[in-house]
Amino acid sequence: MKKYRWSELPEPVREGIRERVGAVTRCEEVKAGQSSNFTAVVHRDGAAPLFVKAVEGVSPPMRWLRNEAGVGELTADIAPAVHFSADIEDWLVVGFEYVRGRRAQLAPGSSDLALVAAALDRIGRLQAPGLRSLEQRWQPTWWDRLGQERPEVIGHWNLDELVAWERKVPALVAGNSLLHTDLHPDQFLIADDGEIRVIDWGWPARGAAWVDPAFLVIRLIDAGHRPDEAETWARRNTRWAEAGDEAITAFAVYVAGLWSYKAATTARLARIARDYLGRRLPARE
Repeated sequence: MKKYRWSELPEPVREGIRERVGAVTRCEEVKAGQSSNFTAVVHRDGAAPLFVKAVEGVSPPMRWLRNEAGVGELTADIAPAVHFSADIEDWLVVGFEYVRGRRAQLAPGSSDLALVAAALDRIGRLQAPGLRSLEQRWQPTWWDRLGQERPEVIGHWNLDELVAWERKVPALVAGNSLLHTDLHPDQFLIADDGEIRVIDWGWPARGAAWVDPAFLVIRLIDAGHRPDEAETWARRNTRWAEAGDEAITAFAVYVAGLWSYKAATTARLARIARDYLGRRLPARE
């Protein structure tokens, strides 16, 4: 995705931003984040700076940014406030409250774990009846696809058993709670005063409140916790305990299938792309 500096944005886009934020005194471009064409802290005359994202052209990233702007009313005081959202020519531009902070640390013993648990609890208490349900979204059978397209990925598991578990998932994740569905350490922003905000709401859904803590269990394992330690943390500090063993196992099967399918198909495309590159630009001896 092409990244634009402030000076490279089309003039109608810059003018549209100025109309909504006032006189721009400085733009501090942000390199992090690959799903927006423009991300910057926009400093303005006589007012607090805003964090501005912009996406060019109809695409999944534009849909994710529109989702993030649209969920703003539900996430008040949890996510940075949405100050404006505007379609300008073929661009979508959204201005957010700017919160200076750092990413969460999820390693064993981190003091951030209590802040993360509190944020998960606040999210889980919110209802989101107007959002698309995770029950509807989680319909594909990833393991069945893997069995047909990349059977070597199945390994020692029984494919029929995996598919049977996966088919249980939609009913088990049903609910009306607000879900983020993409939580990882970078999504928790801890401000200088210790307040925590949850950012990047591109894939919100409604469903069972234990789903977001379940995603965090995987992230905790990645951060150095043993699986039993991660589950114990979630059971004591979040709404994970509302899920039974069947639901957690089905969730684990589904997410492993989803991520394995995406990784396998991405690797296949990467190999095809390298083969094509070899035809266009033969390696030199």
